[in-house]
Amino acid sequence: MSANDVLVDFDEVVASYDPALGLEVHVELSTATKMFCGCPTTFGGEPNTQVCPTCLGLPGAMPVVNGKAVEAAIRIGLALNCEIAEWCRFARKNYFYPDMPKNFQTSQYDEPIAFEGYLDVDVDGETFRVDIERAHMEEDTGKSTHVGGATGRIHGAEYSLVDYNRAGIPLIEIVTKPIVGAGEKAPAVARAYVAQLRDLIVALGVSDARMDQGSIRADVNLSLAPKGSGVLGTRTETKNVNSLRSVERAVRFEMSRHAGVLNAGEKVFQETRHFHEADGTTSSGRAKSDAEDYRYFPEPDLVPVAPSREWVEELRATLPENPAQKRARLQAEWGYSDLEMRDTVGAGALELVEATVAAGAAPQAARKWWLSEMARRANDAGVELSSVGVSPAQVAEVQRLVDAKTINDKLARQVFDGLVAGEGTPEEIVAARGLAVVSDDGALSAAVDKAIADNPDVAEKIRGGKVAAAGALIGAVMKEMRGQADAGRVRELIIEKLS
Repeated sequence: MSANDVLVDFDEVVASYDPALGLEVHVELSTATKMFCGCPTTFGGEPNTQVCPTCLGLPGAMPVVNGKAVEAAIRIGLALNCEIAEWCRFARKNYFYPDMPKNFQTSQYDEPIAFEGYLDVDVDGETFRVDIERAHMEEDTGKSTHVGGATGRIHGAEYSLVDYNRAGIPLIEIVTKPIVGAGEKAPAVARAYVAQLRDLIVALGVSDARMDQGSIRADVNLSLAPKGSGVLGTRTETKNVNSLRSVERAVRFEMSRHAGVLNAGEKVFQETRHFHEADGTTSSGRAKSDAEDYRYFPEPDLVPVAPSREWVEELRATLPENPAQKRARLQAEWGYSDLEMRDTVGAGALELVEATVAAGAAPQAARKWWLSEMARRANDAGVELSSVGVSPAQVAEVQRLVDAKTINDKLARQVFDGLVAGEGTPEEIVAARGLAVVSDDGALSAAVDKAIADNPDVAEKIRGGKVAAAGALIGAVMKEMRGQADAGRVRELIIEKLS
């Protein structure tokens, strides 16, 4: 067994070593066309149908910079507290893969559009400042599919296919400086950073940031050094990690693996690694080249980008509220506990609850409907919460009917059924389905009398002072009235009759 196969217990790792993290996050921009040509960027098109001579790298085809992509890059840089370059240019990054039709990637090297920024992330009440080295523009590669074999990789495959639809899609690569001092929280800090960065990207509206579709993906760099040494160890780079959970698992696994190598007196090999979702492990990829090995040189076919300071300030004015600050503000305004807010965010319901509150519902009521009834419907239908067929305004209107005691929570669920079925407004559905709560004392009194007669033992307990037993009679009345009784008034009538 080699040292690479020996994993050290995580607690032992953090007792002996200081981890250093580095994260490179690639964000596919949601522009209508590619970075340097007019081809569409629609996800899921038939292979090789969204290509042209430019993104296929054919001789004589000339690129033109996508202005919307430059705008998005500047807004991302500003949101990350970066400086925006007054003048920058593109470079050719030369390396050779079948999914690189030009045999080079048009990127930025020593002159990125945004640099020297930061993002503060919170982990268990502790704030970590993640320094951003750069955010630069580049184009995505095509996609190789290896057919046959057991791993889905080229080794053992019968043949490979290449789809160039993705080649040339605008990317922003956001590179952190080494993140040190996180210790045992290093895996959680990595996850929190990518999560907060994704939230920021979504808030900016520059990408859908769907990790499951690869529109945001992270490369995780990690190294270990002897505790207290103040140096950086040899790093490895785990490529294309595509979920928040996997980012955390990749860091944890590599920390344990590096420690096994170092404990054995061996050196960590600088390389790329593949992450395996099934078991949370990594495996060796290729030796990691330094930047010089890519033979960067300035792109001769593109003019430099020189955003004016006036334009930069105009774009700064379009920035949304920072998502982390917005969550803190909303939590204070709504009076949610930390757990309630975490569950709301985790369910993807924050914006829906916010819109429902804005439409007039109380924060707790809005949260209740979206995290229970709507979440159940979304789960049953296998759709996103926002696609259940009920809008925040409609949820607020149903809650208004509940507050007015026109309906109760049980009847409200039937109103939601009607909304999904397109039967009209909540009020129209209540009228058409005959769902209004019965508060007429005559009808309720008769139902209460019947419940008392049918349950003499329960009635006797109430007469003896056990008022809590009234719940059984209330349930009987509600059943008799098909859920359309005013439960509060029913309770009052029961106590009056049996006191």
